[in-house]
Amino acid sequence: MPPRPAQRRPDARDTHVLPDVSGSAAAAAPESPASPDAAARAGGRSFRLVCAPGDRERVEDLLAATGHTFAPEPFSPWCRKIVAEPVPLGSSLAARFGYIHIQDRSSMLPPLLLDPPPGARVLDMCAAPGGKTGFLAQLVGKEGFVLGNEPSPDRLATLRQTLFRESLANAATCASTDLEPYFPEGFFSHILLDPPCSGWGTLDKNPQAARIWAGDKVAPLVALQRKLLATAARLLAPGGRLLYSTCTTNVAENEDQTRFALDELPLAPVPLDPPSGFVFEAPARADVSGVLRVDSRASAAQGFYMALFVKTAGAVASDAGRGFPGVPLEEKNLVAAGCDPAGLPPGEARVFGDKVFFIHAAAAGLPEGLRYQGHALGTFRAGVFRPHARARALLAPWREGAGLNEDALSRIEALLAGQSLPAAALPARPGLFFRGLPLGFASRKGARLLWSDR
Repeated sequence: MPPRPAQRRPDARDTHVLPDVSGSAAAAAPESPASPDAAARAGGRSFRLVCAPGDRERVEDLLAATGHTFAPEPFSPWCRKIVAEPVPLGSSLAARFGYIHIQDRSSMLPPLLLDPPPGARVLDMCAAPGGKTGFLAQLVGKEGFVLGNEPSPDRLATLRQTLFRESLANAATCASTDLEPYFPEGFFSHILLDPPCSGWGTLDKNPQAARIWAGDKVAPLVALQRKLLATAARLLAPGGRLLYSTCTTNVAENEDQTRFALDELPLAPVPLDPPSGFVFEAPARADVSGVLRVDSRASAAQGFYMALFVKTAGAVASDAGRGFPGVPLEEKNLVAAGCDPAGLPPGEARVFGDKVFFIHAAAAGLPEGLRYQGHALGTFRAGVFRPHARARALLAPWREGAGLNEDALSRIEALLAGQSLPAAALPARPGLFFRGLPLGFASRKGARLLWSDR
């Protein structure tokens, strides 16, 4: 398959060049619908808590300290809806330190409905900007592993920044236009395929989608979706689950693709139970059932379509046995820098030039030839490891004398604004905490403490 540029659909949270795809239509596309009335979708934005289960209350305390109030979403204990927003939620300290992810409530559903268990090995085939990838990483836990693939260099950078900011060290990223040549059949237990689509379910935020993908212009997307579905079916292990989702209302990209998968691929349907808090429309084809089509207006959310499959036949792949790339960084170097490796998932810290990345144990089984990147931890120069300010996965639990544990935000906000604080007897890279919630590493210069993201 020849290389393709950015394989992605218009996304309500992104501004980017739409993909240039080629191919022939396998199904006719109906005319694009009218844009929904944005006023009919009144209500606060939704977001997801990004933390260990035991830290949810402390993350909520951090949000409350900046004056934000919120209510639970009924479909997941991780999800909330903003009620009062005295400053933009995206500018809050909780967002800045990666403890929340602002996300349309519909787009939270695919990871939840795929429902990978702790320890699963998951592929997110079209991963940027990273909201679904990050949610998957939370769901599988430290023992699990998520590979997020994004062919577009610009969007890959966004994906990596999202996972880094949210301290999701059990995820890695790659940028392949076609994953099929790299992996043996049956390599992943769970796959999320949220492919490039016409985006007709996001017309209130992306009104250009109806013009760009009107009529037969959507045919290349339909062909690409089928190619990606076939690849996903091959990479999935027997008994594994594939969740196909789009943010369009187009039958050719939804129910028609579901019928294609059931007729042409070794996949069987898994009926989806409707999550609480949404209203769903009936499927647009009588021979397709058990799928979910979000009613955008009634659900105050993007129009989303989701179908779940299980693989019925095929081989189970063993790890490729590639091992860890890069040069190992001894644990003593982390400890000497005041870091606690116990907060990391299973795996190793590896040096690439002067940069240090964490490579999850499951990534050691990725095949030769696939270029991927792990989780950034910091730098290693002249025999000294320096953790990145945001590498909070390396922070030990707060203890007296090892860092700053602030009960109010004033001194934290002062540091972030470029002011310095007295260092007292703190170490060179003390931890910064809010009521025991780890935020990152400050820097000591002489008798003063500073914050630097560089």
